[in-house]
Amino acid sequence: MNKQRPTLSLKSPAKAAAPKLRASHARDLKPALQTSFQTGLKPDSLAFSLIGAAHAVAQVRTGTNLPQALAQVWAKIDVNNELTPQARGAMQDIAYRCMRQLGQSETLIGLMAPKAPDPLVGALLACALALMTAPDAVRPYEEFTVVDQTVTAADAHPDTARAKNMVNAVLRRFLRERKALLETALLQPLAKWNYPQWWIDAARAAWPQDWQAVLESGNAAPPLTLRVNVRKTSVEQYLATLAQAGMDAAQIGPSAVRLAKAVGVGQIPGFADGLVSVQDAGAQLAAPLLDVQDGMRVLDACAAPGGKTCHILELAGADANVHVTALDADPKRLARVDENLRRLDLKAALQAAEAQTSTWWDGKPFDRILADVPCTASGIVRRHPDIRWLRRKGDTLQLATLSAKILDNLWQMLAPGGKLLFVTCSLWPQESEAQAAAFAVRNNAARLDAPGQLLPAGGSGQDHDGLFYALFQKNA
Repeated sequence: MNKQRPTLSLKSPAKAAAPKLRASHARDLKPALQTSFQTGLKPDSLAFSLIGAAHAVAQVRTGTNLPQALAQVWAKIDVNNELTPQARGAMQDIAYRCMRQLGQSETLIGLMAPKAPDPLVGALLACALALMTAPDAVRPYEEFTVVDQTVTAADAHPDTARAKNMVNAVLRRFLRERKALLETALLQPLAKWNYPQWWIDAARAAWPQDWQAVLESGNAAPPLTLRVNVRKTSVEQYLATLAQAGMDAAQIGPSAVRLAKAVGVGQIPGFADGLVSVQDAGAQLAAPLLDVQDGMRVLDACAAPGGKTCHILELAGADANVHVTALDADPKRLARVDENLRRLDLKAALQAAEAQTSTWWDGKPFDRILADVPCTASGIVRRHPDIRWLRRKGDTLQLATLSAKILDNLWQMLAPGGKLLFVTCSLWPQESEAQAAAFAVRNNAARLDAPGQLLPAGGSGQDHDGLFYALFQKNA
């Protein structure tokens, strides 16, 4: 299951098992990445942001997840520590917009380009078209500005300069023939829905009444939702704090507050002091479902970056004698759990190990286990729009098989009468409901009340990702 990025309340795709590089993505971009970014472009210009975002998008098309691709681009550019937060934010915004509209953009490029462009040129065009086709209300730049700056970016970079005239011709043709080109492009499901065909088919099969709304929700920018730390403040008090800071917000769950406008964590009042954490409203259901009591031993398997670990401890209260172990296979990601625990003044035992193994276990049973297992992350695609382009149909079975091994292994560590909460951020029944039903049969597990599948939703009431919950109890 995937975890959160700081500024946009995102979960890192690492936990969803990084997809392998496919043969169809074999073209190597390393030469382009090793080219210096000393292009003469001003760091605060749109052209600079476009070429940086294009590098990241091109890397996604070779199998790299977008957060990792952006980090690599920033590291290459920022050799003298001169990359401003504004430039990083602009590149990130363009790259994420491009991922959400990549099907439409690539279809348009196919209609207009005389031949398939080189990967970096294609990515640059896709970034520009994503900006130009955005709805008027949220279009960040004038179309002619985008054309001018995209051509400037192409001309300034040695790997795209030879394609400058083609870039100019394609984008100006789009300005002239926008209506007809879009009508033609949108006849293709890839362009209409901005998902691979197998994903569209899977959504239609899984949710025949809701598949269109599910796909549309994944193309919307996610909200910034906070979890109020009830050890340090209350929802009412924190809403007042936000109001004093001039920030509009609404309560959408017992401890969940959604900001009307997303901001970086550095701008969130009380974040550094541990008053709040960034966590999706759907993800905030996990800790209450576990019903942790005083004196219990609790395991949070696949824990990084620790949002649910911290929530468990927050709800337990300062005086509770609760021992929580946070398990994760990646020591680097486990370090993020430690950072979050420290910020919130909480304590847990950290264990670096794979959840499908037992060599790390001391043999003492746990009273509660949170099994937040690896999955395709199809339920959080609005936060990670690159996932749809990285996943393949066969990944579902592969990850479901791994998750089944994890669940069966953890069940052996659960005390009689204890509860195991199975969580996944997938929309596919093979990874969620079918997995839960098969697990219950294999282990003779009693299934308790839990929300089941949450479909991604928005609006004035709830606003959450597509998570799945199944709660089991072991016979005493």
